Amino acid sequence: MTNKKQKLELTWIGKDEELKLEPRILIEDPSKSYGDKSSENMLIHGDNLLALKALEQDFAGRIKCIYIDPPYNTGNAFEHYDDGIEHSTWLNLIKPRLEILKNLLTKDGVIFISIDEEEQAYLKVLCDEVFERKNFCGTFIWEKKKKPSFLSNMGSITEFILSYAKNKTLAPNFIYGETTKNKKYPINNAGNGVRILKFKAGSVNFNIKDGFIEPQDMSSGNILTKLLDRVEIRNAKNVSDFSLEGEWRYSQTKLDELIESNEKILISQIPFRPNHIKTGGEPKKMKNLLSIAHYDMATYEDSTAESIKIFGDNPFDYPKPEKLLYTLISSVTSENDFVLDSFLGSGTTVAVAQKMGRKYIGVELGNHAYTHCVPRLKKVIDGTDGLKLSEELGWTGGGGFKFYNLASSLLRKDSFGNFVIDENYNANMLAAAMCKHEGFKFYPDETLYWKHGKSTETDFIFVTTGFITAEQLDKVHSEMKAGESLLICAKAYAPECENHFANITIKKIPQMILGRCEFGKDNYDLNIIKATEAEAEESNEE
Repeated sequence: MTNKKQKLELTWIGKDEELKLEPRILIEDPSKSYGDKSSENMLIHGDNLLALKALEQDFAGRIKCIYIDPPYNTGNAFEHYDDGIEHSTWLNLIKPRLEILKNLLTKDGVIFISIDEEEQAYLKVLCDEVFERKNFCGTFIWEKKKKPSFLSNMGSITEFILSYAKNKTLAPNFIYGETTKNKKYPINNAGNGVRILKFKAGSVNFNIKDGFIEPQDMSSGNILTKLLDRVEIRNAKNVSDFSLEGEWRYSQTKLDELIESNEKILISQIPFRPNHIKTGGEPKKMKNLLSIAHYDMATYEDSTAESIKIFGDNPFDYPKPEKLLYTLISSVTSENDFVLDSFLGSGTTVAVAQKMGRKYIGVELGNHAYTHCVPRLKKVIDGTDGLKLSEELGWTGGGGFKFYNLASSLLRKDSFGNFVIDENYNANMLAAAMCKHEGFKFYPDETLYWKHGKSTETDFIFVTTGFITAEQLDKVHSEMKAGESLLICAKAYAPECENHFANITIKKIPQMILGRCEFGKDNYDLNIIKATEAEAEESNEE
């Protein structure tokens, strides 16, 4: 008998293979940054798994809303694999990314994941494992087309958007806009309580009890009896000389039967549903059907038109429409919350976030980080993108973003096969990289050269390519305050430096980090490409 704890989970080839990701640093490219120089918005070019790892230390627990539109496993991306390998490869792409994305979410954060029917079921089970099934918030159905393709077997016009919370008990409600001020909504239950009956001669109070009318002021009983003794009723509304706010709960057919069978119908015999008047401004719960009918939702036809308007003769294939992203982001965030998209595509998520006053981080590996994302955001910041959402929000421009590239791998192999520090790393870059590797925040002190970063208010790190002597160590120690500790990362040091002081630890680089990471690997996309819908339909036709 085994004591191993069993659990319900999805298994596949390669699931348990551990990735040793290198925590890279991010380097700003000021020539591509734009607008407000103090902006916290980030656009990152590079492999999104490495980029997420680079963000993890500084942004863990800070992202309120994540939206991702990962590659759909259409089959076209895996020409040379059988079905089992196909699903395994796709799942191995998604799982490590979801695990870091979960770490980035705030305690009340929410992630949205777009997917189609090919992998929706697999993704749901995987997300149940990563985020825990109890944190599943629901599946949104997006009406992506007005008409189905004649090439598809079932005529599919929808896609799925899975939503999970970091902690469902703390997650915000999914809200879409507000109710119309002073709008009347029929109450779906009996609506018990005091109401006012209005008629030409005045008004009378009455009770609604269990959906039926009951006179309240019996002193006016004679008048009330005369008024209510017989009611003419057509189309479920009274048409006599008094008006009642609400609607009769019987159908016209039922009312006609009552009138025919009973010459005198007491109004108290007819169940009634009064109106409940909203005073205005109350939040409105979001429906899971993101349809054209419910939300005037945008479709692929709309997003294609948006892409052509922004990019001219270089549109992006099958982008998501701004209205869809606006609906999702607005349902769980407030102004200045962070929004993240690590499969950025043509930049729709960050463009919408910019217009909504949210902070954002967008990650894109492809060349369209330059050809689509940057020029699109510039137009948004200038207030010249000319899209419908800008008009609806009254957006006229403002803000900015900073553009970052992933740094090259910290270590490379020399001609003898030994790992050495990459020559692209200057002193500051090396210090920042070692801070990431050792769990310190890069925060150079203005006066003490040996304080490159800190993990707490008393624990510091010093990174140097120089040779450390015992005398230099004595000098550093003399400048340390009581209770402080220091980690020194050096290329070389004198033997007597080891254990010289109890509160100073000294280690050699690069030896101290060898084996921790997979150095020199710049791409974790598993050669998966995002097949366009046109390609998928062509495959179906064949």
